[in-house]
Amino acid sequence: MKEIKVLGTGCANCKNTIALIEQVAQAKGVGVSIQKVEDIKDIMSHGVMSTPGVVVDGKVVHAGGVPSRDKIEHWLSQ
Repeated sequence: MKEIKVLGTGCANCKNTIALIEQVAQAKGVGVSIQKVEDIKDIMSHGVMSTPGVVVDGKVVHAGGVPSRDKIEHWLSQ
């Protein structure tokens, strides 16, 4: 199971990122645990200055804007 954190303050892009990750994971049959991180200190502790940020299994893989479906598929296939 992939441990995923979506870093952001609750904006529309953050919500869209979570929804897209859930859609791609379901389509690929990959189990994911998604945690929403909204605390600014927690977000900055990951070195993310532009949200939404995405952390997969402890590694920051994306920051700023909604990631593409292709990127998400790549993260879930690793």
